[in-house]
Amino acid sequence: MRVHPAPRKRNIAFRCDASPRLSAAGAGDGGRQKKLRRLPHIFSKVLELPLGSDADVSFEEGPDGFRFVAATDDLWDDVRAHAIEIHPGVMKVVVRDGHGKEEEEEELDLDRWRFRLPPSSRPALATAAYTDGELVVTIPKAE
Repeated sequence: MRVHPAPRKRNIAFRCDASPRLSAAGAGDGGRQKKLRRLPHIFSKVLELPLGSDADVSFEEGPDGFRFVAATDDLWDDVRAHAIEIHPGVMKVVVRDGHGKEEEEEELDLDRWRFRLPPSSRPALATAAYTDGELVVTIPKAE
């Protein structure tokens, strides 16, 4: 085991004002709250699979596109890949039931397997298939 030495110079700076009058008035800003700004989208293309974030998914890049394969038993017989435009220029590929049965969208599920797609991908043309216990998602490349 290798132990790294502690740094000699610390770049930690903080200011503490323990005045009870300031803490009661909103931390010294006169009770005024700052507006939160929306952060820009970091990834413009994302693939989301109906699997847990710790699922084993193999990824292959070929000359025609990208292929994702995951072994699973608890999926639907008919699956489809839906490209959803979240924001102009931001696209997400979601794999869902192909019979039109919608998943409960109200439930926020953060434990999903996600992958940032490269800029050369075409998520609008994504396909999904479930055969022999394997979910196969194919996303073609741009020419």
